[in-house]
Amino acid sequence: MGDISKDINSKFEDSKVKAFINIKYTANWIQSKENDFFKPYGISPQQYNILRILRGAKEAIKVQVIKDRMVERAPNATRLMDKLCDKNYIHRIRCEHDRRVVYINITDKGLEILDTIDSELHFDFMDNLSMEEAEQLSFLLDKIR
Repeated sequence: MGDISKDINSKFEDSKVKAFINIKYTANWIQSKENDFFKPYGISPQQYNILRILRGAKEAIKVQVIKDRMVERAPNATRLMDKLCDKNYIHRIRCEHDRRVVYINITDKGLEILDTIDSELHFDFMDNLSMEEAEQLSFLLDKIR
């Protein structure tokens, strides 16, 4: 098991500062693991999130709705969708009544890549937590927010 004090060779003035630094350090560590996992599929974790949102919607939804539902707010969400469009994972539908409004729908190819990823998605480091610990961790993170 890791120890943030040893990992970054630092001492902390109190437990709350240590917890804050640990959250930031762990978030970056997890992000690195995520990026490594998604790299062979040619998509980013944010693009995976967009595809999951679209699959869950079961119909075309507005770009702004996707942006609002994203786990990690991406100022470059339009560019991320451009890349998904280039790979034929999603397609755009212009609103007939208001050309400024764009709807996005997931394609069969997008659903296929999601199925492939989902069948292989497993972050071993989460096995270090029991179900009770995972629930407690989620509760504590919710409490911080």
